[in-house]
Amino acid sequence: MNEPSPIHPSAAPGAAAAAAEIDIRTRFHDLRAHAGPQVAITVLHIGAEHTAIATGQGDEVSAWLVLDIGAHKTARQFFKRSPPTPLEMEHAIATVEDEVIRAVPVLAPGTALLCADAPVREVALLAGLAPGERMAMPLDAMERVFERLAAVAEGRPAVREGLPQGTDFAAALLILREFMHHLRFGAVTVVP
Repeated sequence: MNEPSPIHPSAAPGAAAAAAEIDIRTRFHDLRAHAGPQVAITVLHIGAEHTAIATGQGDEVSAWLVLDIGAHKTARQFFKRSPPTPLEMEHAIATVEDEVIRAVPVLAPGTALLCADAPVREVALLAGLAPGERMAMPLDAMERVFERLAAVAEGRPAVREGLPQGTDFAAALLILREFMHHLRFGAVTVVP
């Protein structure tokens, strides 16, 4: 059996990339049970220092990719204030877009997006989804939460929007948004 490989080598340093690869492949196998056996899935993990994806149909990962963006890394690199300013958000978006676009060749058409990350679960709850083991968050619901973050960046009090005040949350939401938007995912299924 051929071993899956990244479409593009990771920009992450060797040991960190190797750990991220092992982690995303494990997550793929753990989350596989949440989709039908014939459904192609992509598992997304927004980590602190890296974002990783694994994709495949059936039980095996067919491709994986570690991106050089993560919630803490992106917040540390771009957000000097909490909440971030509109200009800080713009700069972060430009870098995140460039990394996310690298995933285009990895994904099969029609793949379902799954994620088990706590910040993505929090976004789903903020989007108004009922709490549950499996929450399908449409792109437009996630976009509404991102619009609330943008309003906070423009000066609206975070408390008024009910958003967490940490920059790591803002970065995770930004990464999720750019991932779903540029890779044309209509929804993400948030699983335990």
